[in-house]
This record gives sequence, structure tokens and C-alpha cells, in this order.
Amino acid sequence: MKYLVMIFGNADDSWTGSEQDRQGLRDLMTLKDELAATGELVSAEGLTFPSDGRIVQIRDDVRVVTDGPFGEAKEQIAGFFMIDTPDDEQAQQIAAKVSALVGDRVELRGTVLTAP
Repeated sequence: MKYLVMIFGNADDSWTGSEQDRQGLRDLMTLKDELAATGELVSAEGLTFPSDGRIVQIRDDVRVVTDGPFGEAKEQIAGFFMIDTPDDEQAQQIAAKVSALVGDRVELRGTVLTAP
């Protein structure tokens, strides 16, 4: 089953280029490589902060694009790992590794539909 491990970031925090920032990124890339080697990695990416995001929707059959999202929370999705594991326990173990590396909680969700 496929799972999404969502990593949170705070828009007030920014990349400083410090050794701590660089080491954190190296650690995440190591995990990405390990998951790729076991065949459990589907995809993993960092995301731009919401200031670069857009909301896209159809209104009256017309595509409308607006700036956003503008949630009330300071925390936004900063990146993700899409993984494919045989069971929920393994997905939780991987999510725990990501949590340890980023020093914060992550959200784990299973997928509902899969493409053929």
C-alpha cells in the first residue's frame, strides 16, 4: 500500500545554509537513497513555501487561479515522502525515521485509490 509521509515546516523558519541545515538535508537524502534501494520509495520532494503556492479551481467551467494557500496555521507542508510498503507497521517505522530526522512530528496517510 502507498503512504504519504508529510513533513511540516514553519513559514517563519528559513534555510540559513548553516551546517545544521546542510546536515539535516544530507540525512534526509540518505534516507531517500535507503528507501529507493529497498524499493519502498515512490517519490520524495521538498516543497516551496505557501507564498509560492496557488489555488486552482473550476468555477462556472472557467479555471480560476489565485494566490495561496493562506491558512491560519504557521505550519505548512514543507516536503513529503511517498512510500510503498507491505503494511501499516512498516509505514509507521519509516514515518518515525523521518520524524527523527526533521526533529518534529510528521503526518502519515494511506492512499485510497491506486492507478493501474
